[in-house]
Amino acid sequence: MSEISSESHPVAGDQAILADRYVGALFSLAEQDGLIDAVIEDMKSLRQLWGGSAEWRQIATDPRLTRKEVVMAASAVGKEAEVSGLTANFLMVLAQNRRLSLLPMLIERFVDEVDSRRGEFRATVRTAHTLTEAQHDRLASSLTSAMGGKVRLSVVEDPSIIGGLTVKIGSRLVDASVKSKLDRLERTLKGTCAAV
Repeated sequence: MSEISSESHPVAGDQAILADRYVGALFSLAEQDGLIDAVIEDMKSLRQLWGGSAEWRQIATDPRLTRKEVVMAASAVGKEAEVSGLTANFLMVLAQNRRLSLLPMLIERFVDEVDSRRGEFRATVRTAHTLTEAQHDRLASSLTSAMGGKVRLSVVEDPSIIGGLTVKIGSRLVDASVKSKLDRLERTLKGTCAAV
């Protein structure tokens, strides 16, 4: 299965509970109908459309639009993406409930749920510099061993972290970046100076 998104979509509280319900319902129906892989492909198509269409993002998030306008737009997007009937129905439910703005996060959570049940994990790694093939393989091997399942890496270069790396798997974040260490040192020094 290929990477869907390298960015996380953090939510908390009521939105997290709501997201879990939507994803749980979609997963149950997809599993029941033997459509998990089809829905994953649909999610990839929808994610690509979301990322490539400012108009789609605007329609999905604009509270001034009527429910009917949002539902019509969601229907058109489903047809354009050629999604399965189950995914089209999922889009319609999101549109009718005015929850399309949650779509990127729901896609990520659905993929995470499928990966988790298959014993697979997605890791987003941020590094200051490009990893060599040997470094990439060692990191993937270490993470696979630590997680107890196959780990697919999505590596993003981020010079702002100065050095080191950060690894995010699901809700877990390991921050071994130089920037983070410098930030902690700065906070410690400020606390020490304030106490003097």
